[in-house]
Amino acid sequence: MKEKRQRYLHNVTVEEAKRRFLNRDWPDLGEETLPASQAVGRITARAVFARLSSPHYHAAAMDGVAVRARDTAGAAESRPKRLRLGEQAVPVDTGMPLPPGFDAVIMAEDLLEISEEVEIAASVAPWQHVRPVGEDIVATEMLLPAGQVLRAFEAGALLAGGVDAVAVRRRPRVILIPTGHELVPPGTIPAPGQVIEYNSTILSSLVAEWGGEAAVHKVVADNLPLLREVTAAAARDYDVVLIIAGSSAGRRDYTAEVVAALGEVLVHGVAVRPGKPVVLGTVAGKPAIGVPGYPVSAVVALELFLRPLLYQLQGCLAPVRPLLPAVFSRQLVSTLAAEEWVRVNVGLVNGSYVAAPLARGAGVTTSLCRADGVVRIPQQQEGLQAGDWVNVELWRPQELIDRSVVCSGSHDLTLDVLGDLLRRRHPGYSLASSPVGSVAGLLALRRGEAHLAGIHLLDEESGEYNIPFLERFLPGVTLELVTLVEREQGLIVAPGNPKKIFTIEDLPRPEVSFVNRQRGAGTRLLLDAWLKEKNISPSAINGYEREEYTHLAVAAAVSAGSADAGLGVYAAAKGMGLGFVPLAKERFDLAVPADSLDDERVVRLFEIIRSAEFRAAVAALGGYDVEKTGQRIYRTAAL
Repeated sequence: MKEKRQRYLHNVTVEEAKRRFLNRDWPDLGEETLPASQAVGRITARAVFARLSSPHYHAAAMDGVAVRARDTAGAAESRPKRLRLGEQAVPVDTGMPLPPGFDAVIMAEDLLEISEEVEIAASVAPWQHVRPVGEDIVATEMLLPAGQVLRAFEAGALLAGGVDAVAVRRRPRVILIPTGHELVPPGTIPAPGQVIEYNSTILSSLVAEWGGEAAVHKVVADNLPLLREVTAAAARDYDVVLIIAGSSAGRRDYTAEVVAALGEVLVHGVAVRPGKPVVLGTVAGKPAIGVPGYPVSAVVALELFLRPLLYQLQGCLAPVRPLLPAVFSRQLVSTLAAEEWVRVNVGLVNGSYVAAPLARGAGVTTSLCRADGVVRIPQQQEGLQAGDWVNVELWRPQELIDRSVVCSGSHDLTLDVLGDLLRRRHPGYSLASSPVGSVAGLLALRRGEAHLAGIHLLDEESGEYNIPFLERFLPGVTLELVTLVEREQGLIVAPGNPKKIFTIEDLPRPEVSFVNRQRGAGTRLLLDAWLKEKNISPSAINGYEREEYTHLAVAAAVSAGSADAGLGVYAAAKGMGLGFVPLAKERFDLAVPADSLDDERVVRLFEIIRSAEFRAAVAALGGYDVEKTGQRIYRTAAL
């Protein structure tokens, strides 16, 4: 008889899920005693009291002579006074104990030594230039309270107060159990249907960042009895159990059943996007989390529930990440059913911070790499409009954001080269390139949301690149147009071109599948101009409506066999070992508003653009002409 499986998947609000999971009396992890010198980063288990005063003797605070303050009475510049060395004035160096009965120090700079005497020109007060006993620390005083994170300063204070060992909260031990028959270890070349297991690397690093100690179990196949056995054993040895993947409600998703069998499911399904199919529960009385398999979903789920849990188990609150007010760059529709975490790039443009959304997919790991922070769209809010003010929860320091050059518009591989050289030549500086298409890049300039825009737009009537579009989209805006590169555009095809695709006229053939660029991209406009010239209807092309946002994404689609051809640059085809049919040479320019021309960040960027190092790196990509790189080809009359 077929086993009937219990299905979960609710839509509990984030706050309710936190209440159910975090407001519990989880087992106390206890404490351990460590040498103070090894306890940096740990959290005190209880109050720590000084054993010694610091200093523990009256110490000279200056080089000079120790004196009795009363012996200096009456000394003045008009009536200097002499003190006998060895009797009324004893030479001391900084840090030396004061001789018994002495209560002040006169600096060496204020002394005139004459034979066996010193002459002083001013009286001193008792304890002048002296560090009295307990100036810093008094024996028995509380040095640190419970729940204090030990930094280098606190470790030094402990040792100064005679405390060479300290009781700290034990770190939570977290076991990560990756599951899935499709997982293969890093270093393996995956076959179709196989996935490299990298989630545990991301998540174990987050565990360490949040104060825990992570261990990774070997991959467990999608087998209910086996997963139950492994989870039960893990709960005996660890404080927190994370089961990676299998948290949804598919045929091979067993996490919720395992947690229910070994403890209690508190929540299965939270109203957050990405991250909904998270399981929160207990196993053998210990916290257990079923982590979604998609990496972005996994990170969001653990940010919400594991991060506060680990700090809670260590007796403190999770640090609050800084919020940065910013203008949201474009309209974004969001579901009413869930809180959404939108990864964003942030840039400082014309005195205001601008947040540009990144790819929203739950499996887009690179969106985590590129994100400066996240914007949370509350549940029951339909989304955001361009120009809305938002609070960005920062994942990177604001100082780095302030040094970032924001480039919106078309995508080109040379922008990646440019960004790499900028970081290498000027550490702390970066190029944030947003591949939204040439037209969208010009609109971003018009709204004041970028320092510059990459464009390659062919005007059908004049045959001129870019300049007519500046006048059309940015009338009255003072700017310059500078050539970045000239490049070969053509058809990216499979190696050897098995479908014999040589011209635009070949695209409507029924056996040919195509992958396009997004609306507003210069490459898309170029294709449309050619189709119009050849009197070819876009509807005749199989795949015209399929859109990608970069040349590399087009090449990847052809490489994977999901498309036979796509329009793109030679460098993308070369990089992925594909065939290429050249069709045109075009100019890729950077439009730079006057407000950005004198910006230190942009100035440094253009120094690199005009360097021999950049030209050589671009030429090595193939398909680029750098003869005009860095040349100013247009400027408005106001300049």
